[in-house]
Amino acid sequence: MTVSRGEIVAVYAAGIVQGIALVTFPAASAIFTSPAHYDLSSEEYGAMFLPQALTAIGASLLGAGLGRRLGAKRIYLLGLGANLLAMALLVVSQFVASAHALAYVILLIATASLGAGFGLTVPALNTFAAVFFPRTIDSAVLVLNALLGLGTALAPAFVALFVDLGRWWGLPVLVALLITGLLAFSLGLPLEAGGAVAGPTIRTSFPARFWVFAAFALLYGVVETMNGNWATLYMTRHLGASAGVASLALTMFWATVTAGRMLFAAVATWLPPHLVYRGLPFVCAAALVGTAVLPRGESSLGLLAFALAGLGCSALLPLTISFGQREMNTIAAAVAAGLIAAYQVGYGVAAFGVGPLQERAGHGLSTTFAGTAAIALAMAALSFFVRPVKEGSP
Repeated sequence: MTVSRGEIVAVYAAGIVQGIALVTFPAASAIFTSPAHYDLSSEEYGAMFLPQALTAIGASLLGAGLGRRLGAKRIYLLGLGANLLAMALLVVSQFVASAHALAYVILLIATASLGAGFGLTVPALNTFAAVFFPRTIDSAVLVLNALLGLGTALAPAFVALFVDLGRWWGLPVLVALLITGLLAFSLGLPLEAGGAVAGPTIRTSFPARFWVFAAFALLYGVVETMNGNWATLYMTRHLGASAGVASLALTMFWATVTAGRMLFAAVATWLPPHLVYRGLPFVCAAALVGTAVLPRGESSLGLLAFALAGLGCSALLPLTISFGQREMNTIAAAVAAGLIAAYQVGYGVAAFGVGPLQERAGHGLSTTFAGTAAIALAMAALSFFVRPVKEGSP
């Protein structure tokens, strides 16, 4: 199929914008838990992401089926619209922040909308990347996810900037403007995914191999979210860092996620992706253990630990998706959607589960980071089974 430059620009630009939108809420964690703003407890903050996980899972699973009837372009546009609604609700919530219950309900609806947007948009973007570049699927998906990672790295930096200006809500306003522009640009493009939109029907289930990939994606979701959602609170509460340094830690995590994806895409010709895939979980485990044992006041070491964690996480999810799509290419869109759903299950476990562990079970974030290292080691073991059967390597 012939692909226009405009289609490529739209898809890869959408990766950046989706990344910024995705991290807008965790990047503003200090605002949500501050008594001067929303005054959420750790448990309320964690629970805020449960609707996001649930709607992302539902949207991912429904998206492949809807794609057969509506087309990949409409699914992508619906996802952008849901992201836009989430940003609008976040802006509205700050006007009623003093009414705790009302503001919290609006935040829950906003994260639910963001989850739906993520669940619809990201599988569509991964499918577009695979279809646009069928001969270099691994690299195409890695680059797309690197740009998504670039967006996630920009979000905490933007939050820190807008907080310094006394207008923290400037970030959701900025994201809303970017989404609006992207919607206007994308409407006139064909954005076709061909036969890749096909997926399992009601009578057809995923093959058994899919569930190995899904298990890896779930475990990865826990590891990534432990860093992505709890880094700033860990830096401020355990390491005594300022809000600015805590935002920098999150920026460094997502920046090295992005840099790692670009690096591994660039060196794929001489460093086979399956070797990268087997090694990175060990990097995640080392970073998590390092984070857990940091003494109070060592915020500079915290920055390095989260940067290492980002490198460890970098290529794992994109490669899981591209490996799965290449192996199960007749249901590529359904595979991408199913793996995003599995990832979101892990996201929900880490985003929601850490709060109760702290406030009810008495486990500190240090203990939780250390426990998550065991999940990273489980990923390392599973990585030897998650690879395309077409690969000739052992």
